[in-house]
Amino acid sequence: MKAKVNGVELYYERTGSGRPLVLLHGNGEDHKIFDSFLPLVKDEFTVYALDSRAHGDSSKAALGYRAMAEDIASFIETSGIAEPIVAGFSDGGIIALLLAASHRVKFKGIVAMGANSAPCGIKRFWRILFRTGYLFTRSEYLKLMIYEPDITVDELGSIDVPALLTVGERDMIFPEHVKAIAERIEGAELKVVAGANHVSYVTDGEKLYSVIGDFILSRR
Repeated sequence: MKAKVNGVELYYERTGSGRPLVLLHGNGEDHKIFDSFLPLVKDEFTVYALDSRAHGDSSKAALGYRAMAEDIASFIETSGIAEPIVAGFSDGGIIALLLAASHRVKFKGIVAMGANSAPCGIKRFWRILFRTGYLFTRSEYLKLMIYEPDITVDELGSIDVPALLTVGERDMIFPEHVKAIAERIEGAELKVVAGANHVSYVTDGEKLYSVIGDFILSRR
């Protein structure tokens, strides 16, 4: 299905029944990253798995985390989704933080997996790799990670919904950076996933459920 918001068409798949759960993928991916996770939650939640603008089957548009967050806020509003839980990975986690900081939509909770609040949250090796790649490809996806996000301390401090932040022990995001984000959000939970890299626990549905299942189920 597709929904038109902010001049772009967002592709999404709706499955299951119960309290709404919105899933947001990472940079250069699409909703299919959650394929092995969906069967584990569809009996408890109505799941909306989206493709962000310029990703998957959604329409092409200029990239920017704040614009992407506006897309999701508008999608939630126009779709009549009441107080969803939003769970996002990487870019999707950044969007989840921006959504909660905007106070535009009411949420039961947010999950931000492998999210950074500024480019300096990415380890130096990866920043160099992204910059080198951008030099040769001029990829807008790489450019996004080089120059954004820019979530302020005040914005993080304004988040007043239950929040779970996760990061892999061997993530490309500094675990200390994610810890600092969690400390800025009152009552936020932090989970460092032992042995995991940036994406390994997200593509493994059973592992992802073991990491975030208790949090989302307690907020149905």
